Amino acid sequence: MCTQEGVECTATVFFKVISLKFARLILKKIYTFSIIGGQRKISHSVGRKLCSFISSSSSCISKVCSGLRHKSRSASQTKSVKNMAMNMENSSKDLVNEVDHVDMLDASFDAYEGVIINIKNDMDENVFTALLQTSISQWRQQGKKGVWLKLSLEHVNLVKPAVKEGFWYHHAEPTYAMLVYWIPETNHTLPPNASHRVGVASFVVNNNGEVLVVQEKSGAFKGTGVWKLPTGTVEEGEDISAAAIREVKEEAGIDTEFMEVLAFRQSHKSFFSKSDLMFVCMLKPTSLDIEKQDSEIEAAQWMPVEEYANQAFVKKHKSFDYIAKICIAKKDNKYVGFSPLLTTTASSAKKSYLYSNYQLEQ
Repeated sequence: MCTQEGVECTATVFFKVISLKFARLILKKIYTFSIIGGQRKISHSVGRKLCSFISSSSSCISKVCSGLRHKSRSASQTKSVKNMAMNMENSSKDLVNEVDHVDMLDASFDAYEGVIINIKNDMDENVFTALLQTSISQWRQQGKKGVWLKLSLEHVNLVKPAVKEGFWYHHAEPTYAMLVYWIPETNHTLPPNASHRVGVASFVVNNNGEVLVVQEKSGAFKGTGVWKLPTGTVEEGEDISAAAIREVKEEAGIDTEFMEVLAFRQSHKSFFSKSDLMFVCMLKPTSLDIEKQDSEIEAAQWMPVEEYANQAFVKKHKSFDYIAKICIAKKDNKYVGFSPLLTTTASSAKKSYLYSNYQLEQ
């Protein structure tokens, strides 16, 4: 038979466990309502108080159970009460672990205390908002700073709720939009989006001292009669040298070998408020028969370099005039440009080129 003290202790444990179950039920109802309704944030103070209550109750249960084990006198009573105490203690620990678990968005961390959110599956806007709020709260406690949210076209429904929570656009590509958020209450130090567009102008000169020139069907030079160097934009992941070779092939059908970067020009506010870098490159032709691109090129031909340089338009505009003079100096072997030196990046060992007029020792 149990002693009166044992019965009182058992009753204490019983009511503590009932209180724990009730507290867990309240916490679950609040969290479920927040996720489904989407109109209230989870009260962190309420959550903390409930968790604190559960934790303290668990501690109390452990103490009572310990007392039961020490104060029970009969062997059969000790075994019975001990088993009951262990079961109740384990149950209380399970409750604490269940409440301590917080659902958050799937994310990874970078080397700069940043967070990269990974949205893989379709998600309801209200569920996303609740998880985002909880996640940011946790990341703030962890000392995280910038948050990167990449949303594909399939997840465009999450842009509006993200913006409402303080995110702003960083950049966009054809298949996604990148939004960012700064957690600390300081000015953000997130790196800006790419600020420049990169282009190439190709100076292709044959053995007769003639330069390859084209007239364009559209753009600023349409209908002007101006002969210009083949030009174009460097594509993502493309080397300057490869872009110059490609543009010449596309516009005039001429195969070439890259030789040097002769010069480059920087300008601003030229393309959707972006800055522009134009690299003037020298190429050696390995074929001579022109096959112009009908969709963009009105005409293409080989022209004496001096004739190209003496065009009224070229002489009127300083940048074109400087480029023409540099090209003539190079043709006459009075100018040294930058040749590509194959190397690798320090961080990832990827192939890259260093352009320099440094002469490697043979």
